Amino acid sequence: MLYVVMAFLWVAILLYLLMGGADFGAGIIELFTTKKNQERTRRTMYRAIGPIWEANHMWLIIVIVILFVGFPTIYTTMSVNLHIPLVGMLLGIIARGTAFTFRNYDAVTDELQVVYNRIFMYASCVTPLFLGIIAGSAVSGKIDPLAEGYLDAYIFSWLNFFSVAVGLFTVSICGFLASIYLIGETENEQDVQRFKIKARTTNIAAAVAGTFVFIAAKLDGVPLQEWLFGNPVGIAAIAAATVSLALLWYLLSKGKKIIIRVLAGFQITMILLAITYQHFPNIVLLKGGQYLSLTDGSAPEKTIYTLAMALLIGSLFILPALFYLVYDFQHKKIVVGKPKKNA
Repeated sequence: MLYVVMAFLWVAILLYLLMGGADFGAGIIELFTTKKNQERTRRTMYRAIGPIWEANHMWLIIVIVILFVGFPTIYTTMSVNLHIPLVGMLLGIIARGTAFTFRNYDAVTDELQVVYNRIFMYASCVTPLFLGIIAGSAVSGKIDPLAEGYLDAYIFSWLNFFSVAVGLFTVSICGFLASIYLIGETENEQDVQRFKIKARTTNIAAAVAGTFVFIAAKLDGVPLQEWLFGNPVGIAAIAAATVSLALLWYLLSKGKKIIIRVLAGFQITMILLAITYQHFPNIVLLKGGQYLSLTDGSAPEKTIYTLAMALLIGSLFILPALFYLVYDFQHKKIVVGKPKKNA
């Protein structure tokens, strides 16, 4: 049952990156859209993320619950040593969700709409930045549970070149996913072309950010190159991601809206697989060569069994409902209009 729980953990992280990442990316795309086209982008975005914008965080909740119940040592170490970026990410989620709600459903249209728009866009950038920083910090080898000073324990554990570079890479990946998904959410040819350009731009930005990740890994002593190219699975995953990227660029010009979504998701899946495979099941790499393992640091067997059964049974209810939610909204015409001003 332990491997069932670990599989749910990995899949939940992947789905949050794919679905929540595209959600965050919509705000990033809006931030880098000209004022003339922002309203049209906003309407397309409402139609795309409206059905699942709140449900996306279900995957994050599942990750937190799995770590809290099944791997308490890992949960404690990360929540204590990385509490600053964790709080930053959670505040970004709250601010972004609040702004999305008020700017879309507020009964009054006034100057506060501008404030809501800015909060939504900036929070859409800050949240995945901190998410990437947390992910990078977990494998950077900078977390020191025995640190005595405040800076060593709570600042330098995440404020380093590698973690920040991973954060920037995550932001660019979110923008790329959103651009690809939004192409299929509009029938206006002008908007389709705009999103195609943004997809190419954000993909180039992701490549540049990825280069910075490699440079930062070298500077901070993170064996990223070994993780990616030191085993057959990593090599195969990177090769598959590269081929899918080339195919995606080709099909992007052909207007294949569905298959490019699949390719984008496949590419991110391969990257995550390549990064995590080499040091699995060591999910947190600590300073001094120590690590926290999913196999060695798990909860008692009965707890793991109960958690696995809860995840298996819960998925039978959650997944069909989620799929139906998306299907139902995709087959309804969502009209986003401006509410009337107060008299």
